[in-house]
Amino acid sequence: MAFDRTRPVCPEELFDDLVRLDHLVTGKRVVEVGAGTGQATLPLARRGLAVTAIELGPELAAVARTKLARFESVTVVTGAFEDWEPLGATFDAVVAFNSLHWVDPQLRYAKPARVLRSGGVLAVARCEWARPAEAQPFWRDVQEDYRAVGVEGDPPPPPEAIGPNHLPPEARDHFDEVAALRHPFAKESGTTWPTWGRSR
Repeated sequence: MAFDRTRPVCPEELFDDLVRLDHLVTGKRVVEVGAGTGQATLPLARRGLAVTAIELGPELAAVARTKLARFESVTVVTGAFEDWEPLGATFDAVVAFNSLHWVDPQLRYAKPARVLRSGGVLAVARCEWARPAEAQPFWRDVQEDYRAVGVEGDPPPPPEAIGPNHLPPEARDHFDEVAALRHPFAKESGTTWPTWGRSR
């Protein structure tokens, strides 16, 4: 599927850190915001977590259901995170991989805080494209072509130039940041920046 081929997948080390730092042992309950085709759901399920994966797109959710069918502890819900209700259930973690920025700003941090148990964890990861030192000159040369068609910007920076990603001020009413980690990995190129916050 084109979605899986073109969107970066977080490296295994990120999921290992998530489980280790947050003591997410087998059976712990996790909500995933914007699961897509289940690219991040699969490593969570492999680690024995009970995942409620929420995906707005019906076609993407259908792919995720097929991909995750062998995991009885995974439920894929089609719909918006903003509209989804846990029906009184609480969760050990809410995770978002390249998706939290799509959630309504009024609910982006308030809703995860509401569905988490006391001391539960919000883990947010995003992939930033990076240009390694040995990158082809194309990355630099093509910028003039982009500008010619009205696209402003610079080529991706080298990995070491990408600064840390922290929870923004609006999240601080609900979460205390406990870790901000960096996981460089190669696809074409990419760097994942996960940030953890613990609910109050």
